[in-house]
Amino acid sequence: MPRRSILLFAAACFIIAASLAIVTVVVVTGREHGVTEASSATGQPTVGGPFQLVNQDGQTVDQTMLNGKWTLVFFGFTYCPDYCPTTLTGLAATKKQMGDKAKDLQIAFVSVDPARDTPKALKDYLESDGFPEGVVGLTGSPEQIAAVAKAYRAYYQKVGEGETYTMNHTLTVYLMGPDGKFRAPLAYDLGPQKSAQLIERVMARG
Repeated sequence: MPRRSILLFAAACFIIAASLAIVTVVVVTGREHGVTEASSATGQPTVGGPFQLVNQDGQTVDQTMLNGKWTLVFFGFTYCPDYCPTTLTGLAATKKQMGDKAKDLQIAFVSVDPARDTPKALKDYLESDGFPEGVVGLTGSPEQIAAVAKAYRAYYQKVGEGETYTMNHTLTVYLMGPDGKFRAPLAYDLGPQKSAQLIERVMARG
């Protein structure tokens, strides 16, 4: 093969290799930051938004309840046999890990089962031993719950009929900033220590 052809072939191989390396970096970076930095071209959050619900004391609240505080938003229901109580006890342990840094961190528990989860049902449930203190329970009409779930990209679905039905739902906990905008997701199986570390890192960035 002529020397010129060899050089051209080597250059082409180098360009292809470099291109693949760039793609790899983009893919890895996207996987690492894609969700935590989720925002549209306008700078508005792609997770979260306006809502109007009722808390466990029967008071109407909206998205302004997020203002000025860091908030962990979690979707579930009081009849949940395992994931919801496990998540709530895990969040209690997370706040304990954080110590004084958790003083401005509130937890909002949004019911995906408004037919059964009245304000009183939420109040009784959230006062259970082992759950975090001061959790804000939120419920509303089916339409209001559908709207807030859509805003937070949270999935839920009724399974079964009669009094024994259950609900499938998203397990992710959403960390919202003091400006009411989405900051990071907390995976269900992350654990209190890693959850605390993640929240503290995000808080440090503001």
